[in-house]
Amino acid sequence: MRYYPIFVDLSGKHCLVVGAGDVGRRKIETLLKCGAPALTVLDLAEPDDNLRQLFEQPGVVFEHREFRESDLDGKFLVIASTGSEEVNWRISKLCAERGLLCNVVDQPEKCSFIVPAMFTRGDLTLAVSTGGASPALAKKIRKSLDDYFGSEYGAFLVLMGRLRPMVLELGQATDENSTLFRTLVGSDLLEALGADDLQRARDILARHLPEPLHGRISELLHGIA
Repeated sequence: MRYYPIFVDLSGKHCLVVGAGDVGRRKIETLLKCGAPALTVLDLAEPDDNLRQLFEQPGVVFEHREFRESDLDGKFLVIASTGSEEVNWRISKLCAERGLLCNVVDQPEKCSFIVPAMFTRGDLTLAVSTGGASPALAKKIRKSLDDYFGSEYGAFLVLMGRLRPMVLELGQATDENSTLFRTLVGSDLLEALGADDLQRARDILARHLPEPLHGRISELLHGIA
């Protein structure tokens, strides 16, 4: 089965994780890294020290009890990772009735979405999915990406994140801005950052950036090269 790929903005959204075992813990960590501002976690077991540290983060609420249907009220995304197939299936059906995004761990047939194997390098996120056929293969592919995408990709995105508003402030035509960004992506800037060659990076930026931004090149490169 081919899934429709999507990246979800969790800002302002309330999420629910039912089951905080090893898999549930990983789901909680990922949701927090992706900026979920409000997260409710339910589990019948007492949390260990590592989980307690996660639960101390702002916006996280842990409740030591069973799942109740009312727990779905106001939720945007739900993850069922309990050891009970009956409970997981009940959560899946209730979410389907309410039109809520629901992931049941290791059971794609019960999900409205699946979580791909993810590779991150700063703001770069690559998602690998096998349509639920072989999560192990997806993880193998994800690990192989580490050999290709080095830290320079994260550094490049930090630089571009700083540059974009500077360019937009110049009031140039959209076509000019698009050409500039494509040119920088196609230049040797990425390789210069990978080699920690600050002077080369400066030269590339000076060659391609509009004159009014030349005085801000040091600001663009600060702390990333």
